[in-house]
Amino acid sequence: MKTLNMVAALTMFAAPALAEGDAAAGAEQFDRQCVSCHVIADAGGNVIAGRAARTGPNLFGLVGNAPGTVDGFRYGNSIVEYGETGATWDEESVVGYIMEPTGFLREALGDNRARGKMSYKVRDAQQAADIYAYLATFSE
Repeated sequence: MKTLNMVAALTMFAAPALAEGDAAAGAEQFDRQCVSCHVIADAGGNVIAGRAARTGPNLFGLVGNAPGTVDGFRYGNSIVEYGETGATWDEESVVGYIMEPTGFLREALGDNRARGKMSYKVRDAQQAADIYAYLATFSE
């Protein structure tokens, strides 16, 4: 329960930062925090960012899409279930998820047994907002 309250508090404090995401700063943070697991590659397979990592899914076109739906990636059950609720990746959900993957899914699904497979956590709300702004540049 403490984790859920912490996630709620972090999300509340992160709210002002959400409107201030900086894509250029997000590119730097993506290179520091995300590239060991994720890649951004277009439909033709051209790698735009990252090093063709395969631990996490390709993040090209993430914003606006349902969670757990990138073809060819094997997701955990909880993220797939979250996507099946009709949710789409938007600023609030991306920031909440990358700051506390398991806590976010538990709160979103109302299930204390839900688990995120992503173990890494972005610890700074501004950096999370910046990463979102960067990812949004690769989405319609």
